[in-house]
Amino acid sequence: MRWTICIVGAGKIGQMIAQLLQQSVNYSVTVADQDLSALAVIRAAGIATKQVDASDAKALATSLMGFDAVISAAPFFLTPSIAAAASKAGAHYFDLTEDVAATNAVREMAEGATTAFMPQCGLAPGFVGIAGAALAKEFDTLESLHMRVGALPLFPTNALKYNLTWSTDGLINEYCNPCDAIVNGDLVKTAPLENYEILSHDGVDYECFNTSGGLGTLPETLAGQVRDVSYRTIRYPGHCEILKLLLHDLGLERRRDLLKEIFETALPRTNQDVVLVFCTAKGTKNGQLREKSYINKSFSREIGGEVWSAIQVTTAAGVLGVVDLMRQGQLPRAGFVRQEQVKLADFMSTEFGGLYAAGDVLAQYRAA
Repeated sequence: MRWTICIVGAGKIGQMIAQLLQQSVNYSVTVADQDLSALAVIRAAGIATKQVDASDAKALATSLMGFDAVISAAPFFLTPSIAAAASKAGAHYFDLTEDVAATNAVREMAEGATTAFMPQCGLAPGFVGIAGAALAKEFDTLESLHMRVGALPLFPTNALKYNLTWSTDGLINEYCNPCDAIVNGDLVKTAPLENYEILSHDGVDYECFNTSGGLGTLPETLAGQVRDVSYRTIRYPGHCEILKLLLHDLGLERRRDLLKEIFETALPRTNQDVVLVFCTAKGTKNGQLREKSYINKSFSREIGGEVWSAIQVTTAAGVLGVVDLMRQGQLPRAGFVRQEQVKLADFMSTEFGGLYAAGDVLAQYRAA
């Protein structure tokens, strides 16, 4: 069955989602935004557009009538308005937010709903939760599950060893907001930038530390079944120390507006990036203590004659993989739907999950 999709938000991620949907025979796509210049870029690619203010839930709901599903690719603070509009329009709702408060607002709307509400569908939260849940299910009893994700420049040149690759507001939220975790069997909030560790892959050293939002609802789902669950962001060594200087010593955690200005002024954007997903689980299987990791490494690539960054591709594929499963009837079509309800193999089998399959490191080793 062919679905009609409206993407709210004509930014970089919205453009990538629209491009992928346009190439599929299973979807018809329209992009809605208030910014006429952004919509002009979408129209130039031959994709239908609508001008609408996403903060006006009533007007947006009118614009969304007749669509099967709505994907929010707008800033996190617009999430409640867009979700409410999708609900009034009778459309299934998906978003990419990492913001916990926004997700809680969506969850409240989903109670008793006749359509599906599935937030946190991008990379992290999103795909990493699907991969982490798949790892957890391989054990008879689970002791720990640690999930790490990084969107990094391939060629770092500045002291932070970082380029902007996605939403600056979302990035700052990750660095400043409390982090969900399970510690010694208890659901807790942990401090961002803590629980520092070093890991290596393919001869490259990375650092990892707590950041907010990446786990989604997985800690709730695994509560009572595991001793430790954590999410950490991957960066090149030295990044965390400078962040602590900026946020704590200089007090910019209390001046997020100024921190955003500094980041967007000083850190250039790049399409030459890599997304690394590194999940590790430990537990017992057949009476033995075992450990297993899942690694996925994605690079920027050309799609539709244009080069798209790795973070654009993986975020867009994350949401579209679950949209495709819902279109096929493989996910609940009413109420609140969690990422961990998605089977990794099912996700990878979709036309969009194939973009992740190309980065499956273990599958590459098996093929070799």
